[in-house]
Amino acid sequence: MALDLFVVLIYAAGMLVLGCYGMRRAKTHEDYLVAGRNLGPSLYMGTMAATVLGGASTVGTVRLGYVHGISGFWLCAALGMGIIALNLFLAKPLLKLKIFTVTQVLEKRYNPMARQASAVIMLAYALMIGVTSILAIGTVLQVLFGLPFWVSVLLGGGVVVVYSTIGGMWSLTLTDIVQFVIKTVGLMFILLPICLYRVGGWDELVAKLPASSFSFTAIGWDTIITYFMIYFFGILIGQDIWQRVFTARDEKVAQYAGTFAGFYCVLYGLACALIGMAAHVLIPDLDNVNNAFAAIVKLSLPDGIRGLVIAAALAAMMSTASAGLLAASTVLTEDLLPRLRGGKQSSLSINRLFTLLTGTAVLGIALVVNDVISALTLAYNLLVGGMLIPLMGAIFWKRATTSGAIASMTLGFVTALVFMFKDGLDANTPIYYSLAVGLVSFVAVSLLSRKPQGVAARAV
Repeated sequence: MALDLFVVLIYAAGMLVLGCYGMRRAKTHEDYLVAGRNLGPSLYMGTMAATVLGGASTVGTVRLGYVHGISGFWLCAALGMGIIALNLFLAKPLLKLKIFTVTQVLEKRYNPMARQASAVIMLAYALMIGVTSILAIGTVLQVLFGLPFWVSVLLGGGVVVVYSTIGGMWSLTLTDIVQFVIKTVGLMFILLPICLYRVGGWDELVAKLPASSFSFTAIGWDTIITYFMIYFFGILIGQDIWQRVFTARDEKVAQYAGTFAGFYCVLYGLACALIGMAAHVLIPDLDNVNNAFAAIVKLSLPDGIRGLVIAAALAAMMSTASAGLLAASTVLTEDLLPRLRGGKQSSLSINRLFTLLTGTAVLGIALVVNDVISALTLAYNLLVGGMLIPLMGAIFWKRATTSGAIASMTLGFVTALVFMFKDGLDANTPIYYSLAVGLVSFVAVSLLSRKPQGVAARAV
């Protein structure tokens, strides 16, 4: 394991070096938040895919593959299809706005009060996105190297906080590209083939698992639909994803490179589900299925190669953790802080300070939460339940009003929280009830309140 640890340390050091290089390129406020709005196809595709495929997508999909078989890929499939829809249909109007946050769209359509209310929801979502991947980092380091969980969280998460703080979006973009390559090679071209070889090949995998493991609907239609309700629509309105869209040089880069990134996500999900299925054959009596990924890596790979695959997993987790961290700090500095400072806009130094503070908060939350998919579900339930209806209404319904939007955000957010507490984080009810309550309140309050006049009445 000493060789594996050395490989991981080399990888972590490389991320910090890239972070320092990103700091040299982040010379302005716009450079720090959206990489100067100047990314070409290769950088855009890599950073978009790396942002989506993080700890929950990797560790979580392997776990789903272990439990449900090939149908575990639907989590990544919903994310990938959301990426495709976002880049094909929303990227063009979004790039024209020249904004930094999702909530600024609501201010353009409604008023500043709607922006502030939505910023609170978006902040909660972005924080939990960061937490899910920091949790996954901690779990992998704990299982593979025998470190205490809190040490694993602080070491792995600390690297993310440092490189995100010093270079902002440029650091994230440069590290994302390296992470994209490492996780593609490590997981899809090393771990998956070796796992299948250990099982005895595809025919043996088929022979040793029940037929249901090869059904694409074994996970259940209710779960598949819920994944789309949560993750597909969550991608369409998430600050961490929109912030990547804002980095594109033009709409063609976003449409073509973004679509490719979406298809890559689907293939990645299939690969991770197959790894989980192989793990079920090789380690049938795993005590904690959340550790399926770390356990199969520890069992299947020799020293050195194991370290490379661990680095690949960390790459997936760090890319999403840094995206959530920067998204949360951007919401703070662009949407919430100016109101406290009398409308004064943030500077580069303020951006760095709040990224550091946000990273510290994410590390603290990660120390008290212990399930990556539950944390991811919490984040997306709050986001979609509170934000989807008023945001879609802002774009497509001229009769929408500020009062309707705020009512929908508040009641949808609270409903999601109530049903997650009542039925559990893995239940389907929070997203369905929160969307239903949000839609009814949005339409009813908008129709009962005064019709907007002039510019405010036009869809964004």
